[in-house]
Amino acid sequence: MFEAHHKAGDAPPALPSWRQAWQGFLAYLTLWRVGLALGLASVAALLLAPVFITPLPVLLGRTLFVALLALLAFAAAGQWPRRLPSWLARWLAQVLAVVLTVPLATLLVYLVSVGGDFASFWRSEGRLLGFFWIAGSGLLIGPLLAMGSLYRQRDAEARSQALHFELERSELERRALDARLRLLQAQVEPHFLFNTLANVRALVETGSPQAAPVLSSLIAYLRAAMPRLQDEAASLGDELALVRAYLELMHLRMPDRLAYCIEVPAELQGLRFPPMALLTLVENAVRHGIDPSEEGGAIEVSGARAGAEGPVRLWVSDSGVGLAQATGSGTGLRNLRERLQVVYGGSARLDLTENQPHGLRAEIEFQP
Repeated sequence: MFEAHHKAGDAPPALPSWRQAWQGFLAYLTLWRVGLALGLASVAALLLAPVFITPLPVLLGRTLFVALLALLAFAAAGQWPRRLPSWLARWLAQVLAVVLTVPLATLLVYLVSVGGDFASFWRSEGRLLGFFWIAGSGLLIGPLLAMGSLYRQRDAEARSQALHFELERSELERRALDARLRLLQAQVEPHFLFNTLANVRALVETGSPQAAPVLSSLIAYLRAAMPRLQDEAASLGDELALVRAYLELMHLRMPDRLAYCIEVPAELQGLRFPPMALLTLVENAVRHGIDPSEEGGAIEVSGARAGAEGPVRLWVSDSGVGLAQATGSGTGLRNLRERLQVVYGGSARLDLTENQPHGLRAEIEFQP
């Protein structure tokens, strides 16, 4: 609305085309604005009627004509001329257009009433008084209405710009969170892959007959898992499929030392869930709980929800060596906590507690 002042050397803003200017002019002349102008003109005619000997219909026609021309001038000055001098703001040009149009339109009305005879108009004291009454009323009301309209327009533009900035800020925050989540996933994926390959290497080095089946299972697992690692729309059901494949792989490596069960309600499996979040806990249970134990142990993967809208709890419980040898501050768990915060916000948490008589329970709680 207000004309921008540019420093020397700055490129001037692109001017609207004539078509765009006409569209802007016509768009401003809404039924509400035209109705408001004509309604105020009618009120003015009723207030001026006691001081005029002119019949009310004639007086009403004159005020309506002046108001309509003032509105057209205000709208036109908002579009033309397309470029203004640096010292003249667009809003000031619109107010000046109203100030000039009101007396000129009033004069035109009276000249029409006397057949264009300016001398006759000038010699008639009654017509001169009528001219000053109508023009004065218009000059009192018109600029005030113009300033009010400009203020409302500026306020609407400011709200629209604030909303635009807020949407941009939200989009940038979302992109930043996505980038952070991808970075954390990139740190987790090699960690998991290298640990699994180390297990296969250990089997090969010891000459275990399980090496070939385990390697085949690993290849099949990776073929299924790799396309899902970057899937932003991954669900808890997808994650459980990876967990099951991983535990089957580990069971092939140590069939006599590892037992497992997965029991998560079906109604939870469609929830959005970050890839490899639960898998990280299962891998930790195998690596830090079952592997160091001479007797091995069992791993339970389960979950529940407190009511239809309550928080979701998922846990991985093992009967391995327990918290004494497990760690809750490693890279995998630290990254997992950050990923949960990114996806679910401050309500997400990861807790580690000891099982009795031995073992560890890792529990995730979040609000979908």
